[in-house]
Order: sequence, then structure tokens, then C-alpha cells
Amino acid sequence: MAYDKPLDSDAAAKQKAIDDWLPITSSRNAKWWYSAFHNVTAMVGAGVLSLPYAMASLGWGPGVVILILSWIITLYTLWQMVEMHEMVPGKRFDRYHELGQHAFGEKLGLWIVVPQQLIVEVGVNIVYMVTGGKSLKKFHDLVCSNCKDIRTTYFIMIFASVHFVLSHLPNFNSITIVSLAAAVMSLSYSTIAWAATVHKGVNPDVDYSNKASTSTGKLFHFLSALGDVAFAYAGHNVVLEIQATIPSTPEVPSKKPMWKGVIVAYLIVAVCYFPVALIGYWYFGNAVDDNILISLEKPAWLIATANIFVVIHVIGSYQIYAMPVFDMIETVLVKKLSFKPCFRLRFITRTLYVAFTMFIAICIPFFGGLLGFFGGFAFAPTTYYLPCIIWLVVRKPKRFGLSWTINWICIVLGVLLTVLAPIGGLRQIIISAKSYQFFS
Repeated sequence: MAYDKPLDSDAAAKQKAIDDWLPITSSRNAKWWYSAFHNVTAMVGAGVLSLPYAMASLGWGPGVVILILSWIITLYTLWQMVEMHEMVPGKRFDRYHELGQHAFGEKLGLWIVVPQQLIVEVGVNIVYMVTGGKSLKKFHDLVCSNCKDIRTTYFIMIFASVHFVLSHLPNFNSITIVSLAAAVMSLSYSTIAWAATVHKGVNPDVDYSNKASTSTGKLFHFLSALGDVAFAYAGHNVVLEIQATIPSTPEVPSKKPMWKGVIVAYLIVAVCYFPVALIGYWYFGNAVDDNILISLEKPAWLIATANIFVVIHVIGSYQIYAMPVFDMIETVLVKKLSFKPCFRLRFITRTLYVAFTMFIAICIPFFGGLLGFFGGFAFAPTTYYLPCIIWLVVRKPKRFGLSWTINWICIVLGVLLTVLAPIGGLRQIIISAKSYQFFS
């Protein structure tokens, strides 16, 4: 790393050569706007299209409060991570687990952070394989309504073929164009979703009551919807890795350009999330589908275009979430197992990883339900309250002071989310499993 403890010259040269090869630390010339669209690409997933459906289970009051509260809490925890990136003079925490190790110790820090981060990143990659394949299928079905029906499996394989090429780009800065295109697409399909809804007009028999008729059903729908909202704000898992690509000097530390980019990203997130969630629910009520583009149906050419935008977006998002996984795999192989850093090693590991995510996506195309279950254990902690715990451990704010109180409120709300959201996800899995077929 740039300013780590002094090593003897040979060891230092070897360490520098490895750091210059690894994807997170190899390029540190990013500008502040790289941070903006990398964060938009990481955060605004195709899950934004399910927010009206979540609103239908939450209702107006709780729905609006939870949406706004999630936006504020996750912006606050993101600010904490940006601040902690260089809190030790002369050292940069380039990876989430390095920050965890600083707070909790070498071994415990790894065990707390890495499993959760891997569940999120690998899980998101598998979901994006499914989302990309299904959106391609929707596009095909809309454009060619008289064509022979093609199984989702083949569309997932077509989507994966793009990643067999893109995954060999070496580092974050090399996927800048892909990420920029993805960020533009997320803004585009979000705008199409709410603008087409406004154009269609409010349903004459719109109903805002809960879909479920029983108290139990209402509760499970509410918990599942909590998960949907929580998972919409899951960009924190790659924040330190994005910040690692920005140059840093004593005069201009990396947190300044990074924070500027985060503010722009969060304004774009608000522009994408709030209109889709609120207008979608206002116009369709509880009749809205779990993907608002399905509720719209026409004009067919516009909805087909939106689906292609979703495909381009999840191509970029897949790469943003895959890069830290590649970094972890390559770090273990090169530093622990002493493999030589070379193109062949990178080619084999990354190809196998893409093949693995493709295979799981083909096997379990209802993985969204599984993610609601497992993701509750990892998405909520890494986004909502792990940064707060690290802040309390490292910064030690005054007890019952403002900082201490805010962090504990975030921790309590985050823990509740971690416990409750998987319950809704588990019910979704049970419902999906009844009509489930392998290789659909």
C-alpha cells in the first residue's frame, strides 16, 4: 500500500508489485465523478422497480417513513465509511475487511466482515444473472410476440457470455465506461417507469388496502417489504474499494472527492427511488406487480426499451460487485498460496467465477426469495449498522453524546431489520418452492 510500515527493500518491492497487480490497489487516478457513477451503479439495482410493490405491503404512512429513513441512515453510515478510510495517518483501508480488522483485530475482523461481504457480493451477482436473463427474455417476448418461446436458461447464458469477456478488465478504473453506461441506464429506466405510469393514469378502481386478507398475511407481507427496501440500499459493500481508486495527498485526502461523488450519487438515488415508489403505488395501488414494468405492459416499444436499459445496467452492476470478489480471490492466491501474479491466473479464476454464478442462476431462478432470506443477515449489517459499530469502537464518541446516540439508534434499527427481514424472505422461498422447477 502507498504508505504502509517500512519493509526491507526486497519485500517492499515484492509487496508493491503485488499491490500494483491486484484490482483494488493497482490504479489510484480516479476523479470524484468516478465515485458518483460507481456508487449509483452499485446502489440503484433493478430492485428499484419493486419499490411500488413494497409500498403496497407497507401502506402510505409506514412506506414513506421507511423509504426516507433508509435514505438518511444509509447516507450517514456511508459518510462514516468515507471518513474512516484514512483515519490512521499514512495508511489507507482499501477494503472493507481491512477496516474490520483494524476495529476488531486481525482474525476476528476477517470473520466478521468477509463472510457477510461475500454473501452480498456473490448473492447480488447471482441475482443480476437472473435479472439480466429475465429482462432479455421480456425484451425478446415484447419485440417478437409471435416467435417460439425460449427458456429463461438460454437468456441467462447469453447474459453471462458478456461477463466472460468483461470480467477480464483488470481493475475498477478500467470498467469506468461500463459503470457510467450502467448509471445512465438506471436513471433512464427509473424515469421510464414513473413517466409511463403518469401517462397511463390512475386506475379507476385503485385500492390502497393491504393485499393480504388475514393479519398473518399482512405481517409477512410487511416484513418482506422491509427486506425489499433494505436491499435497495446495499452499495456500502464496495464503498472503500471505490475510494481506494482515488488519489490521496495530505492537502487533498481521498475523502473530499469521494464525498462529493457520494452526494451526487445519493441525489440521483433519490431521483430514481422516490418517484418510482410513490407514483407507482399511487397509480396502481395494491394491484401493482413486483416489477412495475410488468404492470405497465404498453406502449410495448417503451417497455421493451426499459428492459434493455435494465440489462445494460445490471451488466455494469455485476462488474462493480464482482471486482472486490476477484480482489479477494487473487489476494489469497498470490499472497497466501504464492501463485505468480499473471494473466493466466486471472483468466482462469475469473472465468470460473462467472461460470459458477451463471450455473447457480440457472438452477435457482427464484434466487430473489433466497436473497431476501440470506441477504437480511448480510445486507442490513454491512449497510445499516456495521459502520456504526466500527465507528463506536474506533472513534469512541462521548457516551450519551449526539454521535453516540445516533449510532446506537442506527444499530437498534439495523438489528431489527436483520432479524425481521429474513422471516418475510423465508415465507417467499416456501411459496416459490411449491411451483419450482430446476432449469426453468
